[in-house]
Amino acid sequence: MDVKSGKRMMILAMVLTLGVGLLFPAHTLAHCDTLDGPVVADARIALDKADITPVLKWVKADDEPELRAVFAKTLAVRKLDPAAKDLADTYFFETLVRIHRAGEGAPYTGLKAAGTVPPPIVKADQSLEKGNVDELATAIGNHAEAGVRERFKHALEAKKHAGESVVAGRDFVAAYVTYVHYVEGVVAAVHAETHHGETGAKGGHQH
Repeated sequence: MDVKSGKRMMILAMVLTLGVGLLFPAHTLAHCDTLDGPVVADARIALDKADITPVLKWVKADDEPELRAVFAKTLAVRKLDPAAKDLADTYFFETLVRIHRAGEGAPYTGLKAAGTVPPPIVKADQSLEKGNVDELATAIGNHAEAGVRERFKHALEAKKHAGESVVAGRDFVAAYVTYVHYVEGVVAAVHAETHHGETGAKGGHQH
């Protein structure tokens, strides 16, 4: 396998392992709305430093005035007492995430609890922190290959007996559809337009 083919297979594998949620609704596996996600993490830093700069990258320029106004109010309220601080911080987190989601055309459904980010997404973030994706890519590639082989094997075995009876024929069709749809889902995701979390040739960033 040449380098180009290897890279294409790696992309397919990564998309596949992240699941159907990544292949279709972009917001399904989003983690920008979780309390331990990157958006809230930057928000905590901004509040601790009393400097809004770390979170400005998460919103569009047109939304800066609203966020700055809320940030200023949050800094004032959180000085009152611990209870007020917690309430003000949560309000700022919610506002930031809401504005961020609206900017990418995604719905805001409230902050999600920490620990709800799917493991593959957590590992993807950790790889960026480490500056090395080898371990993640290898694990995903192995998982994807196993998934394709399993469905292929089932479909191939069913095909051998498809002509024996109507029931056997239907079993083959079911196995065939499962196998092909699995592959189609990956191909559709790879060739689809830029979505949540990608930066495409057309410009713009979504998370």
